[in-house]
Parts: sequence; C-alpha cells; structure tokens
Amino acid sequence: MEIKRVVLVLADISGYTHFMKLHTTSLLHAEVIITDLLEAVLDRTEYPLTLSKLEGDAAFLYRTLDADGDARAAIQDILRQVTAFMDAFKARERELIACNICTCEACLQTSQLKLKVFLHVGQAAIKKIRQFEELASEDVILIHRLMKNSIPAKEYIVMTDAFYHLSGGLPEQTPEARTEECEGIGPVPVRVYYPTGVASPLPPQPSPFSPKSAEYVALSKRFDEHMARRIGDREPQPNFAHLPKARLTPFNWWTVVWENVAWMVTDFPKLWLDHRSRKR
Repeated sequence: MEIKRVVLVLADISGYTHFMKLHTTSLLHAEVIITDLLEAVLDRTEYPLTLSKLEGDAAFLYRTLDADGDARAAIQDILRQVTAFMDAFKARERELIACNICTCEACLQTSQLKLKVFLHVGQAAIKKIRQFEELASEDVILIHRLMKNSIPAKEYIVMTDAFYHLSGGLPEQTPEARTEECEGIGPVPVRVYYPTGVASPLPPQPSPFSPKSAEYVALSKRFDEHMARRIGDREPQPNFAHLPKARLTPFNWWTVVWENVAWMVTDFPKLWLDHRSRKR
C-alpha cells in the first residue's frame, strides 16, 4: 500500500433512478443502454487516466501525479478527456434514440439520461487486492459525497477548488462558484460548468413500423443475449445500490409474455391506426 497524490474523476449518469422501471423488459433494456453509454465514456479515456471501478451507473477513474512531473499539464490533459467523453456520451445517446424502435419504458426515456462529472485533486492510499486496485482516503469520500448536491441541473462538470486552481478551468468559460455541504466533511467550495450553446435537437424516436436498421438489429441482439444470460444465471446481478433489488428467474418469462400481450392489445392498434393515417 502506498499514499500518492492523485486526480480523481467520477463520471455519473444522472436521471437513472427515475429512468429505471422495475419490470423485466425495461430492467434488462435499461442495463444494456447504461452499459453502452458507459462504454462510450470509457472508450474516450486514455492512460494514465485509469478506471478504478464501475459503480452501477458511474465510473470512478484516477491518475497519479508524479512529484517531479508537470501537474498542470496532466490535469489539463484530463480536462481534454472529460470534454471528449461528454461529447461521446451525447453522440451515443442520440444513436440509441435514432435506431431503437422498442416501446418499453427504458428505451422511450433514453433521452432523459445526462452525464455529470466530478473532478478533485488530493491524496489516496492505493492498495492492490489480487488484480484490483482500491483507493481509500478522505478525498475519495469527498468526491463521492459531492454526488449528492444542490445543483439544479442534470448535466454539468464540478471542480473542487483544489482542481480548479491547479487546472485553470475550462478555457473561455466562466464557472459558477458554489459551496456544497458534504455529509461528515462540511462545506466544500466548488466551481460548476454547465453546457454552453444551444443543444442540437434529439433525433425522433423511430416508429415500430420503420425498417430495421443494422444498428437496431445489433442492439436487439444485445438485448436478447443479455436477457438469456440473466435468466440463466450466467451473469451476475447488477450492483445498483440505490435501487431495490430485482432478481430474475425463469418465471419472469411469464412477465415478459404478459407485457407483450398487453402491448398488443392496448398500444399496437393505436400505432397501426396512426401509421395508416400517415400513409394517407
């Protein structure tokens, strides 16, 4: 075990608790969607920024700072990566909306998911347990406590003063200065950056009668494979600590069947009539 100076990055998907609906089809589709979005974030991270662990709908990353290295240059490189993976998150979200013709609650509410990022500089004890590295310190606790804050938005970047003063902040943007009360720690001064400019419009949700694109076929295959693994107990249950636990069994197939029958009886006729009226 060793204590090092580190940059801590916590990327969290906001809106997920509201987005999640605890019936079988939505739960499985929601997990695949969250996985896709987190993968879009991780694909834009570059070493030496390292993934410590996935925490349900969040990714906790860190980078050690060398005593004789250029800390400012290292932190500015992290800011570049943060900007890149926020853009990647938005792009992947739009791709999922544009290709997915599923009408379950999770798929219909994908546009409500946003990304918020927390950045801090401090110290952490890094201990290795087999192939895993665990970080522990008050600074690690602080960045996690900042997730529960009073910021009235779903999408933003939060920098503690320690990170902000060392990095210089985002160029050509003015942050909002706030003080957040962290349980067990006290008041923490932070700088908050909100998205600038006008957001590009979301693509329309395709009709269930739209031709199936290659992207939709690939996504549906992932849904089906995920469902088979989960019901067959070949995949561990998700660790979403903030949500009630839902364990799927073979009996859940009846839930899936019932949901699809209900959809055919209630929603399908409306969609068909709407489709026919558009063709006229």
